Amino acid sequence: MKVRRASSLVALVIALHVFPVAAQDYPAKPVRLIVNTAAGGLMDVAARVTADHLGKALGQRFIIENRPGSGGNIGTDAVAKAEPDGYTLGQIQLGNVAINPHIYPNMPFDPFLDIAPVAPLSSSAILVVANAKLPANNLTELVALAKERPAKLSYGSAGPGTAPHLAGEMFKTQADVDILHVPYRGAGPAVNDVVGGHIDLTFVGLGAVRSALEAGLVKVLAVAQPKRLAGAPQFPTSAEAGLPGYEFVTWFGVVAPRGTPATVVARLVENIHAMQDDPIVQRTLGESGLETLKETPEQFGQRMRRDYSKFQDVVKAANLKPE
Repeated sequence: MKVRRASSLVALVIALHVFPVAAQDYPAKPVRLIVNTAAGGLMDVAARVTADHLGKALGQRFIIENRPGSGGNIGTDAVAKAEPDGYTLGQIQLGNVAINPHIYPNMPFDPFLDIAPVAPLSSSAILVVANAKLPANNLTELVALAKERPAKLSYGSAGPGTAPHLAGEMFKTQADVDILHVPYRGAGPAVNDVVGGHIDLTFVGLGAVRSALEAGLVKVLAVAQPKRLAGAPQFPTSAEAGLPGYEFVTWFGVVAPRGTPATVVARLVENIHAMQDDPIVQRTLGESGLETLKETPEQFGQRMRRDYSKFQDVVKAANLKPE
């Protein structure tokens, strides 16, 4: 009996002390950060900043691995099915949990059962962007113009089911206007055709149009969030521009396979929050129209579920189907 008691005490001591030490030692080898889009764009801006900061703070390389396809499902599924040891993480965006489940009837993973929220990184408000020569300088004038020319104005998106597409559909619904949707393979081509005057509008983040704005080739009619952008305070909010309540803010965040140790998640959250407090990081993100979004894993999970519910009707109204 004494031997058993001694063994039990040893086991208890191990249980109480080994795991905290393991958490302190994490990471002991390089960590994969799977980004579910192709290289380039705002997702990579947030990923590069995160990988660089965490790598320096934790003393191990955070290797970005781009795995695009199926609206982001391929990359996120790889995270969901990875070993839950903290050495495979994913960077997702709003559409992966709030839009795709309403489009794809056979999702390869459950975003609320198979992946664990770690922390959001940043938010990106959608801008309503018009060709510089369009005779509308705010949303009031744009709505009036669209009503004068039903189905004559057009907007470009990064493709069906993307944030620019749904932002455009939400605008049409809230403004009660008919504007033609023109899908592209990415935000860049859509912006190029706004610049060239082939289409009138697009709904994108600041980073996608900064150079065109600086050249005076496009103009921002509104920022679709309740407050002005910290990195571009000259642009009015939707309410200020004439359409109160029109809001579309996407986000990027870090997730892990379900079952990843809570101590590892806590270490990641601690360092992500420290990164978000860094003025240099804030400035770097701000240059691309990104703003830090600081939440606990619980708050991040609640955000994911709210957005899932919020976009269910939007996706249905847009009659989206998997490509």
